[in-house]
Amino acid sequence: MGGALLAGWLEGGLITPRKLVILDPAPGPQAIYAIERGAKHITSVEDIPRSVQTVLLAIKPQLFDAIGGSLGESLSPKAMIVSILAGTSLRRLESAFAGRVVVRAMPNTPAAIGAGISAIFADPNIAPETLDAAESLLKPAGDVVRVDSEAALNAVTAISGSGPAYVFHLVEALEAGAKDLGLPHDIAAKLARQTIIGSAKLLEASDETPQTLRKNVTSPNGTTQAALDVLMTESGLSKLMITAVRAAFARAKALAK
Repeated sequence: MGGALLAGWLEGGLITPRKLVILDPAPGPQAIYAIERGAKHITSVEDIPRSVQTVLLAIKPQLFDAIGGSLGESLSPKAMIVSILAGTSLRRLESAFAGRVVVRAMPNTPAAIGAGISAIFADPNIAPETLDAAESLLKPAGDVVRVDSEAALNAVTAISGSGPAYVFHLVEALEAGAKDLGLPHDIAAKLARQTIIGSAKLLEASDETPQTLRKNVTSPNGTTQAALDVLMTESGLSKLMITAVRAAFARAKALAK
């Protein structure tokens, strides 16, 4: 996710590589791209320049306990930390980064192409211009919404943070259905992929609700209706999706403990 945001910054011209410091013992493709163009690369927390004023914290949540304290000791007292760690509470972050401004954010992977959506949450006493600055880091990656509680941010994690995986799995499932009907693999894959891409573009371009767009495709007693009669049962897709996002929500809360 950090790489996706980095790609959005560079593509949108928000930050030039020479103004970046990348702390990563094993940098990914986007980080390597920035490093090759002048970003400073470090592998130790102790090497963070005291001039760094804004930090994007993009590590695995399970690693935070191991490096959070030493990172807090190395940063300037005036640094702002924008954390995209799922399930890592504001309380835990503020404990590690005592006295510094901390903002929690939850972007998603379409950020890499500027088509993401992010949610942010911070202490309500933070100055509005500081929250605006944090939001500006996420805007090149797509839309940004503000939520007023960490419970809401955990819900965002379950919906849009994890949501791209659900959509990609839908493509896989649709492809499997196509192959089950005897279509060749390459055609099945192309039909499934483009159906989702095209439908998403139509949804974006239309002022209609998803419900209306669904009804526009559905003729009474037709082929689409036959499929929807399966998907819209009491134990159908809506029920399954609610169960899925509740599981993701529960995991986000568990990570925070």
